[in-house]
Amino acid sequence: MALPKISIKFLTGQLGTVAESQDGLLALVCGGTAVSETFKLNTPYTIYRLTGLEELGVTKENNAGLYKMVQEFYQEAEEGTKVVVYAVAKTTKMTDLCDKDSGPLRGLLQIQKGELRALVIARDPDAEEVEATEGLDPDVFTALPKAQALAEWATTELYAPIFIALEGRSYKDAESLKDLSDGEDNRVCIVIGDTESASEGAAMGIFAGRVASSPVQRNIGRVRDGSLYPTVMYIGENTVEDSMDDVATIYDKGYITPRIHVGRSGYFYTDDRLCVDPTDDYAHIAHRRVIDKACRIAYDTLLDYFLDEVYVNQDGTMQAGILKSLQAAVEGAINSSMTANGELSADTSAGESGATCYIDPTQNVLATSTIKMTLKVRPYGYARQIDVELGFDVQTNS
Repeated sequence: MALPKISIKFLTGQLGTVAESQDGLLALVCGGTAVSETFKLNTPYTIYRLTGLEELGVTKENNAGLYKMVQEFYQEAEEGTKVVVYAVAKTTKMTDLCDKDSGPLRGLLQIQKGELRALVIARDPDAEEVEATEGLDPDVFTALPKAQALAEWATTELYAPIFIALEGRSYKDAESLKDLSDGEDNRVCIVIGDTESASEGAAMGIFAGRVASSPVQRNIGRVRDGSLYPTVMYIGENTVEDSMDDVATIYDKGYITPRIHVGRSGYFYTDDRLCVDPTDDYAHIAHRRVIDKACRIAYDTLLDYFLDEVYVNQDGTMQAGILKSLQAAVEGAINSSMTANGELSADTSAGESGATCYIDPTQNVLATSTIKMTLKVRPYGYARQIDVELGFDVQTNS
């Protein structure tokens, strides 16, 4: 019989903090104004709810654009979701921001030590006169290749792959909009559409909140996840409901906008397109996020083998046991982190693997000091088109 005592069990999960996942860690970048010593420009701040921004002294009055961006982020993402806020001078163009050699975002990525998965960029300039070119502020299009180069730099130099979302500023009309469907920027997307009529900007906080709330394999336009938070959204001056013909044109040209679905209330994203030819393997954010996560896992796993001794045969090839062990380590790391979580397309109940690693056993590692391997992961397909043949089921008497 146990000694009589009082047992107290400490409860967890009572503070409303979301279980932290780095997969959805984004940086919200926006033009802003410093607030005394509590909020400085070109300085990252990590917050978990809108009150975290307010505690830094940021308000609707002193930083309207940034406040709107964060407020809408937490309307779409659950409170407790971690996000990095980074304000720059309001005069800073997106082209200058994204320059990998001279822009401040390079430093932001380095300070965050590879933890960020995406940069979501908006502006809030004071009384700026902009003449739209090819449907948008020309700064958007000059920033596009810069953003791609910055994301590629983060991938190759920091081993921290990211994608970048640019605000489709100063949208005027769909017909004159530049066609990006034959582009090459498969790490950048452009978002059009706002919660305010005739806005010069876009609802980048809503977009960021949906990305942060979605697992890496999830299309942000998935209807089953429910509509976006706003009760009214606009494409330029008109509501989305009145702009559906334009929405189709904008989508064909490679942009992301809100849309409506007949029979469903609210707004949904058209898709998750990146600014690249749609036949590119990484033409969509979901595929980009999946392959980037696999890249991070593979790098982290292989780092343990870097400059390690490799047992070889007399001809310089790897011994079979070592080769199989290395393959298994990479596959196992990805499968335990991704396949088991439903982020790769595999039937786990049947013992299927979502990742396959192959190392050529004939390569001479002793002579080259190089191990070449091929790593492939199996993504999901997406039902972008559903074709139905509908008719009457009747029998006729002949």
